[in-house]
Amino acid sequence: MRILFPGDSSFDTPKPEKLIERTLNIATNPNDLVLDSFAGSGTTGAVAHKMGRRWIMVELGEHCHTHIIPRLQKVIDGKDQGGISKAVNWKGGGGFRYYRLAPSLLEKDKWGNWVISKEFNATMLAEAACKLEGFTYAPSDEVYWQHGHSTERDFIYVTTQSLTADQLNALSEDVGTESSLLVLCSAFRGKADRWPNLTVKKIPHAVLKRCEWGHDDYSLKVENLPEAPPDLTPESSFSRKGQKENLGQQGLFDEEAGQ
Repeated sequence: MRILFPGDSSFDTPKPEKLIERTLNIATNPNDLVLDSFAGSGTTGAVAHKMGRRWIMVELGEHCHTHIIPRLQKVIDGKDQGGISKAVNWKGGGGFRYYRLAPSLLEKDKWGNWVISKEFNATMLAEAACKLEGFTYAPSDEVYWQHGHSTERDFIYVTTQSLTADQLNALSEDVGTESSLLVLCSAFRGKADRWPNLTVKKIPHAVLKRCEWGHDDYSLKVENLPEAPPDLTPESSFSRKGQKENLGQQGLFDEEAGQ
């Protein structure tokens, strides 16, 4: 890393490629998938690439553009001959895809209600909703309510409009009895189960059901674990009871709980 970016002090203690190579040799096989959720300078991805592993790296810092992407481009071009390159006879090759994390689909309005973010236009909204609902985004040039499909007869329609009962009646007639349509809208009038060929959902509610939002504690639920079998020795029985009570008072990730 220091050879690739001379004079750059962004990372005081970059991980040696040899260390990552040893770890991957122990834990993986060629063509395995390696995940690094905190990519840093991209060492894990660079080593995995040279060793014939597939890889995914995640990074939110700006050094994604200043360090990781330039580094991996040099690896692919064969210009990175430091680290383990000579040991594995690395000459370059392969490639990678780079994705940006989209902004949040929802935001709160001034009354504290979840609404669609202003950063999303109609196309972005439809594509995101298709992804969340498990549909293939494939907007039709001829049928306005076909934004995507899951089968040949199951479609999805995404709109920021508030739909009236008359509009949903017309939509139901348009869809017909041989097809079904998932309608995601800002709001709607009428009972959601009134139209047998339509499934109608409010967008914020549909999105929030698929997200872990607003939690203060993500600890696992451990209160329903089976109890230890009874011990006939009074002293041992007291010891286990006391241990159980102590564990019930500790958080799952407290230091003492793992000892």
